[in-house]
Amino acid sequence: MSDELSHLNHRGEVHMVDVGDRPATQREAHASGAIRMDADTLAMIQRGESPKGDLLAVARVAAIQAAKRTSELIPLCHPIPLSGMDVAIEADPALPGLTLSCRCRTTGSTGVEMEAMTAVSVGLLTLYDMLKAVDPAMTIEAVQLRYKDGGRNGVWKR
Repeated sequence: MSDELSHLNHRGEVHMVDVGDRPATQREAHASGAIRMDADTLAMIQRGESPKGDLLAVARVAAIQAAKRTSELIPLCHPIPLSGMDVAIEADPALPGLTLSCRCRTTGSTGVEMEAMTAVSVGLLTLYDMLKAVDPAMTIEAVQLRYKDGGRNGVWKR
């Protein structure tokens, strides 16, 4: 791991890193997170009885939209073309709650870690928004990068 902070110039000022001279390579990132809720709330979701309709479909779309807009939300992120994205939402009775995972892919000169993590965060926030009237005590937790590949640092796994 580099000790240098690449988003600081030689005077210590924040700047956007120039990735123009980096080769375009295939890059991939996986991120995940969870929303913990009351067991009755999870059971309601599993029965398809959410008062706001298909909240899982809405959360998937929100995650996809968020990944596509990451550079508008995170100040120093480059806008990158996503070549593919998968979003999965699974019930986890052990939490109890839902886990949301995302895999983003691109061919470019910078990675897609922030897109994957933004997608997970916004997908989970969307679930919270759609369920807050039923269970305002829900918590969002463990948003994390799980895997990345591509670029000069190669493969990284949690």
